Amino acid sequence: MYDPLIPGKFFHIYSRTIGNELLFRNERNYAYFLRRYSDFCSNHFATFCYCLLPNHFHFLVQVRELTNEPAALSAFSNFLNSYSKSYNKAFERHGGLFQRKFKRKQIDTDSYLTEVIKYIHRNPQRHGLIQDFKKWNYSSYGKFILKNENQLEIDWVLDWFGGIDEFEKNHLKEEDNQFDFRELEG
Repeated sequence: MYDPLIPGKFFHIYSRTIGNELLFRNERNYAYFLRRYSDFCSNHFATFCYCLLPNHFHFLVQVRELTNEPAALSAFSNFLNSYSKSYNKAFERHGGLFQRKFKRKQIDTDSYLTEVIKYIHRNPQRHGLIQDFKKWNYSSYGKFILKNENQLEIDWVLDWFGGIDEFEKNHLKEEDNQFDFRELEG
């Protein structure tokens, strides 16, 4: 059972592809995925961070107060369906791209919110895709450093950490072991 998308609440939303299928085969795919996300989801979710990896993605969002659960679910499902259809057409494939319905986990404590932000940004390094997560091009981490993304709640996140210096320092700290992120790996 998945957590309901309750207005005003924070959620970690994630999904992965079927088998060894790639979600992104080239640079354009990453940009297109984010554009489709913005087109379908920006009216229903405030976005706090994200990370796109070759076979899966992570978003930290807050359901907007003026939306409702059916509208939020529909927006995210329509976003994934839109991307899947375009992907299938571009790469002459058929069938589902994602394993199952997208997963979501409600963020229920302040400390968990902090750890999820770090987890999402550090994901490429955790998966051995890059030596230094700060250099991954398909994560929102660099957007916070440059403060150049208007679709993200950059000021809110930086305030949450106590400023840019604390944001950077906190990302270098080991993760809090009280949270088990292994359920997100499979």
